[in-house]
Amino acid sequence: MNVSASMSAPAICITTTTTIGEAARQMGVHGIGCLVVTEGGALRGIVTDRDIAVRAVASGLDRDDPVGDVMTGPVVTVDVADDIHAAYRTFRNSGVRRLPVLDGRRVVGMLTVDDLLMDVFQRVADLLGPVAWSVLEEPPGPRDEIGSHTQVGGKSPPASRGS
Repeated sequence: MNVSASMSAPAICITTTTTIGEAARQMGVHGIGCLVVTEGGALRGIVTDRDIAVRAVASGLDRDDPVGDVMTGPVVTVDVADDIHAAYRTFRNSGVRRLPVLDGRRVVGMLTVDDLLMDVFQRVADLLGPVAWSVLEEPPGPRDEIGSHTQVGGKSPPASRGS
């Protein structure tokens, strides 16, 4: 599976001259924690909600200062055609939580640790689906002397599925 299957697209981009206040507003409007910083279509950096809190607010910068003063760059990225396992390795080796996704030099999306967690949950669900059905065929609860399920809370146990 390629990175493109799990990424969010499009990435929300701003320029280095966008104000810190506008960057924070954009994050709120889009419900995201980071923005990609570009100039002339080229990736220059990334700014996160943490960058704004720690590098801007805590340092006493003004909301009208440019985001270029607090952004992180250079940026660790992945390619849109990379296998998802390459993204897992990139996250593990870099320690970042967000990766801009590039198609050549153009930013086409964003991949986050949360996106990969959703991938993991889906894989676990796919794996456990057949196991869950086998458990449902044998309901939990105590058995009587002849091996039948006893009534639980005054109700008969559910009928078994299958053969």
